[in-house]
Amino acid sequence: MGIRAAVGQFHDLTEERLRFAKQIGVTGLQMNNPALPGDGGRWAEKDVRELADKVREAVLTFEAIENVPSQFYMKAMMGLEGRDEQIENYQATIRAVARAGIPVLGLHFMPNSVWTTDYVGPTRGGATARKFDMAVVEANSENMELLRSFMPTGLGSLSGMPLFGKDGPFISEEMMWSNYSYFMSAVLPVAEEEGLRLALPPDDPPVPMLGGVARLFYKPDNFKKAYELFGTSPSWALDLCLGCCSEMIGGKKNVTEMIEFFAPKGRIAYIHFRDVQGTVPNFTECFIGDGNYDPAEVVALLAENGFDGFLLDDHVPKMDGDSDWNHRGRAHAIGYMQGLIRMLEFSRKWPRQPAVGIAATAGSKL
Repeated sequence: MGIRAAVGQFHDLTEERLRFAKQIGVTGLQMNNPALPGDGGRWAEKDVRELADKVREAVLTFEAIENVPSQFYMKAMMGLEGRDEQIENYQATIRAVARAGIPVLGLHFMPNSVWTTDYVGPTRGGATARKFDMAVVEANSENMELLRSFMPTGLGSLSGMPLFGKDGPFISEEMMWSNYSYFMSAVLPVAEEEGLRLALPPDDPPVPMLGGVARLFYKPDNFKKAYELFGTSPSWALDLCLGCCSEMIGGKKNVTEMIEFFAPKGRIAYIHFRDVQGTVPNFTECFIGDGNYDPAEVVALLAENGFDGFLLDDHVPKMDGDSDWNHRGRAHAIGYMQGLIRMLEFSRKWPRQPAVGIAATAGSKL
């Protein structure tokens, strides 16, 4: 299908969201943790299919679902008693998503979610954006109420997410690798049977530990380790967040490294086209083009390395008069991506051939 833009990062599929997608000129959409019943800790095929049918009726492509509620597989992520039952439920959800005709399911492995220390960080022209500052976390390491407020509820039940003080207990990286391996060994074969790709994002923020729980996907080497473990499966893939990669220690070079390693292997399902100023331990999200990497260079690099998935609006700044979903910020991001894609398409046709019947002369201007 080639590189294309999609709209996403919403939970409820409304007529307004479908109209926005059509009006902004994209051909597909993604949903993040869609609002579905989820009885018994799994999604039913009929509920997912109903959602997919609405998208198809709007003449749009349902590109991906990103994330199920974290409580669906929290015991599996944490290696707790009852994880096998949760894994069986996750396998059923994989079948439901695939049989509804959706090709990608995003799968994070962060038991205690995305962390944000400030939602009104300053960015261009007075717009506000999400910010993370590890110093704020460390200064409040015993204030459990405040720390829990840094963990948004969009990925699941906040009360069920693990959070420990500075004295522990601690869930080590070794333990998390064991849990990840156990889980993926069980769910990947089902995804393969159903023809579904499970797309892994970077941890957000990409730091080794938060709230006493180790994180795995905070540096490129750990993605490569996961690929060594599970890359033989065609269902193992990435949801590559440019913002998270560029805010890792080392900044922009992580973006280049991840694209050049994984794109030629066909392992990048889609791109979170997020931009960020700064790196851990302190960063602020921003408008595309104002951050750590050159967006045009990244799109060219993706194309050069064979990427043919979709680019997605992700976290965007809130502009004056914006909605809760940041319609104005999203319109800017999507328009920017569409411009980059069009220039990429145009550049492939360059140098332009003279029109039939018109001779090109030395010194003539195109």
